[in-house]
Amino acid sequence: MFAAIPSPSTNSIQIGAFELRAYGLAIAIGALLAVWVSSRRYEAAGGDPVMVHRMATWSIPVGIIGARLYHVATDFSRFQGNWWEIPQLWKGGLGIWGGVAGGALVAWWVVRRENGDVAAMFDATAVGVPIAQAVGRLGNWFNQELFGRPTDLPWGLRIDRENRPLEYVESQTFHPTFLYEALWNMGVAGFIAVLVPRLFPQLRKGYSWAIYVAGYTIGRLWIELLRTDKATEVFGVRVNVWTSVVVLIAAVGVVMRGLRNEPSDGHRNSSESVPH
Repeated sequence: MFAAIPSPSTNSIQIGAFELRAYGLAIAIGALLAVWVSSRRYEAAGGDPVMVHRMATWSIPVGIIGARLYHVATDFSRFQGNWWEIPQLWKGGLGIWGGVAGGALVAWWVVRRENGDVAAMFDATAVGVPIAQAVGRLGNWFNQELFGRPTDLPWGLRIDRENRPLEYVESQTFHPTFLYEALWNMGVAGFIAVLVPRLFPQLRKGYSWAIYVAGYTIGRLWIELLRTDKATEVFGVRVNVWTSVVVLIAAVGVVMRGLRNEPSDGHRNSSESVPH
């Protein structure tokens, strides 16, 4: 098979005595890009871009902790008797829902505390966050993890034998779900940045964040169904599929609320216009 995506031969970069893990590097680069994009969008909305940097100082580490805690909670059996593996982030294992929830709550708290424009911040990060997710997914490629079912498509991902599931050990190429999700997230970011202002001019300030959540969950649903890695199931369905369905329904409801043409209220401030 000549047409296939190769997997990296290593998941780390050696610099002298230091070993730099590709997974952590991908997350760091994604976070920096998110801050840069979000600060530019926040400034364009009339805010101080320094506010984004102050917000990110708190929301990024809390988001990473939240993502890890979500992963541990939803895959608890894997860590029983192996508690020392919980802080080993470089091996992979971050649940996006915990990261989004933790990061968003801290971002809201920081910006509100410093009298920033909360709604504008949500609009700004609605583009920056999916870009960060797209870049962060490259870590899965380097770790040869979270790929999909076997496939003979030209863009199939080559996986080393030792990293293949036992039931597919004879298969060589698999769906590159890291690439699917990265491209999907970039599409969501582009849709919000370019098309949402034109298609939904009546959308209330701050509600593009809900469009990001809805857009991401639609992609996560079909990508999750391609994956073969072990995961906690409820009624025979992966827990992340159930989470995506629930979050999608809630996000669509919030978007519909944001599209309502309601009379302006002189007493409503920016922080009250943010989707709950």
